Amino acid sequence: MFDQSVACIDVETTGASPEFDRITEIGIVEMMPDGTVREWSTLVNPQMPIPAFIEGLTGISNAMVEQAPTFAQVADEVLQRLAGRLFVAHNARFDYAFIRNEFRRMERDFRADTLCTVRLSRRLYPQHYKHNLDSLIQRLGIEMEDRHRALADARVLMHFLRRLPQEHDAEKIRQAIGHVMARPALPPHLPEGMVDDIPDTPGVYLFFGDDDLPLHVGRSAGMRSRVMAHFTGANKTARELRLSQQLKRIEWHQTAGELGAMLLEARLVKALQPVNNQRLQRENDLCSWQMVEASTGGRTLVLRYAADIDFGRASDLYGIFASQRKAAEALRSLADACKLCLLQLGLEKPARGGTTPCFGYQVKKCRGACIGKESHLQHDLRLMEALAKLRLQTWPYAGPVAIRETFVGREELHIVDHWAYLGTAKQAGDVEAILSAVPRPGFDQETYRLLTRHLRQPGIEVIPLGRMT
Repeated sequence: MFDQSVACIDVETTGASPEFDRITEIGIVEMMPDGTVREWSTLVNPQMPIPAFIEGLTGISNAMVEQAPTFAQVADEVLQRLAGRLFVAHNARFDYAFIRNEFRRMERDFRADTLCTVRLSRRLYPQHYKHNLDSLIQRLGIEMEDRHRALADARVLMHFLRRLPQEHDAEKIRQAIGHVMARPALPPHLPEGMVDDIPDTPGVYLFFGDDDLPLHVGRSAGMRSRVMAHFTGANKTARELRLSQQLKRIEWHQTAGELGAMLLEARLVKALQPVNNQRLQRENDLCSWQMVEASTGGRTLVLRYAADIDFGRASDLYGIFASQRKAAEALRSLADACKLCLLQLGLEKPARGGTTPCFGYQVKKCRGACIGKESHLQHDLRLMEALAKLRLQTWPYAGPVAIRETFVGREELHIVDHWAYLGTAKQAGDVEAILSAVPRPGFDQETYRLLTRHLRQPGIEVIPLGRMT
């Protein structure tokens, strides 16, 4: 079935994140082409506490690994047993990522061809709904006493591979393995293995072309999967094909969750203006209607620009528009729908003498505020009702706040003040430096949209930081 030696491997760990958690046990079953089988396993001191939940799941306690060797002490043995062999694991990306990261901590590189038995089971046994290890154990009729111990789980994979020739012909197995192991056609100019180094965690990735020209900024809850998606599939767009040809380098930044990724993406897109991202409007192009007292009585609207006032601190603002023309079009459409007075809104200039009705009144689309037929109070109330959905939210805190976000071992505090994203603190000492940095970022439309939506969600932890002096 295989022309090369196979290493069925399973690792037990302190948690789910290869970047932050560590290996507590390794089990390897080597299968040679001549049928020879060799087994090896060891506990590993993770050099960090094992959570109680993981102790209960695996049966591996802190006391058991206290005197065990560290990964660095068994690294040569692991490499000897894996080198030149096909790396077979159930959900191979998990085990492979942990092994690679352990070697990376030692500044050593480890790479291997991998075969995921979850995907192979799905390919060869589509009639079965479940393909986790417990399902394989049940289907194979294996009796196990040490489930969730590394060597016992690795043996299950050996039994699974041995069962395949009994239930499928050789060509079908070969095609299934080829399908599962097929690597996507990656951009030709990328260094080998670069995509493998990208963690499948929340964050932001950046594509660069010749002379480090920024091509694209993106975000994802699983960066590696999202990056791979740019270059896989039969329905790639012309834009993605062009991007693939231009791509020379990938950079990535991990975050503690979706909010951190969105905030960082918005900041980087605005700062770098990548050629494949939709360009954000410059701040001085943004404008909003502000409700003020009219000199003739009642309330009117005045167009304010983000270049002139801080939208995060101003009151009575309605809508965010890319230009004066779009702001006027939106207000005219609203006036037409709600029969508001164009003169009172400032969309028409009054005639000399001040008693001529607006054009809307003449075509029966104004209730007469311009000629006293409707009182200022009535018009003001209808105007506020019409604008209610466009009203910019006022900052609901006394000063700057930190929004806490966590993801398996990583914690970040996103510092925000009056809707302006100031930065992200990864350590407690970073907060003061971010608050005191100058110049401070101003109002940003995309950041405002992200924050107002995020803060409406339940369970968000917001920490007041006090009023800036």
